[in-house]
Amino acid sequence: MAAVKLGLRCARFSNPVTFVSRLRLDAVLHAPPGPQPKSKPGPKPKKGNRLPSLAERLVDPTTSWTRQYIDWYGGRQRLIEYVTGTALWYTPGYDPLPIRWVLVRDPLGEFEATAFFATDQAADPLQILNWFIMRWGLEVTFEEARAHLGLETQRQWSDLAIQRTMPALLGLFSLITLLAHQLSDGQPPVQTAAWYAKRQATFSDAIALVRYHLWTTLEFVNSPVESRFRLIPNAILPGLVETICYAR
Repeated sequence: MAAVKLGLRCARFSNPVTFVSRLRLDAVLHAPPGPQPKSKPGPKPKKGNRLPSLAERLVDPTTSWTRQYIDWYGGRQRLIEYVTGTALWYTPGYDPLPIRWVLVRDPLGEFEATAFFATDQAADPLQILNWFIMRWGLEVTFEEARAHLGLETQRQWSDLAIQRTMPALLGLFSLITLLAHQLSDGQPPVQTAAWYAKRQATFSDAIALVRYHLWTTLEFVNSPVESRFRLIPNAILPGLVETICYAR
């Protein structure tokens, strides 16, 4: 219901916004309405005959699948099979939403069949899949900003306060990323664990690098120089600071 409502809102802008999301396999899909007979009075119907559901198409042996390699998560290529079409997605209480749907299955059977849709019926089906995969970078950004910068955890009741805080936190995310890039000449150090191997730096590595630089180069004017870090041996201090840099 929420997806239909948002899709209708995106489609009704003066400059329509293409909304892309997942689609339930049991979504109620209809054909466009046919011409209204002149002999039939009353309002023109908003939808035509009901179409087979995507779940039915999935098990129908006559469904014509297209096999294609696409760009996948992690910069890899993956072989998929897909079928696509246009329809009106109907939910009681709302106008039918014109969509292009894409039903995807894995020839190797490693993931379950999934359906996607876009409110632009002229969109290329592979472009729809690419748009959806691109969302991963946005989701990671919001998750990292929430974990390390407190995004969405502030308790504010004013819309104006939210409008000030959210851009500031996302701007801070960008600032930390740029500082880490500059401090490391584009190659931030990567911390791994026995249970988690990674080849590229994440935001936790970037913010740890920036913290380490600030905490080891700033002068604390209120602390006497001769007593600074006196209780912590120099052999232990760098490792201790680095460990604290990774704390959330």
